[in-house]
Amino acid sequence: MSALPVLILLASAAAKLSHAKGVEEGFAQFGWPAGMLNGLGILEAACVVIYLIPATSVLGAILLTGYLGGATATSLRVGQPYFLQPLLGALVWGGLYMRDPRIQALLPFTKR
Repeated sequence: MSALPVLILLASAAAKLSHAKGVEEGFAQFGWPAGMLNGLGILEAACVVIYLIPATSVLGAILLTGYLGGATATSLRVGQPYFLQPLLGALVWGGLYMRDPRIQALLPFTKR
């Protein structure tokens, strides 16, 4: 379950870092300067890496939640569809739940 959001977020970070065609125009539509692409791409990739490391996965999920929340707010502000970011956030936490017994202990959906 964690693989899908990780792949999507890494692809998004790579597109930002490579200044792929259309990315700068998309940023302009959202009201963000193109000069922020590298910083946001690095931030996004760093959050994913932190999420992938078992010892820091909870921190990574929290950071990705904040990152995706900002992306959702930006989409809402300009009237763009915003369903993907909350879905990715749910997959981030669902994947963490499936692989981390600490999260399972916090949210026991079944009796043990």
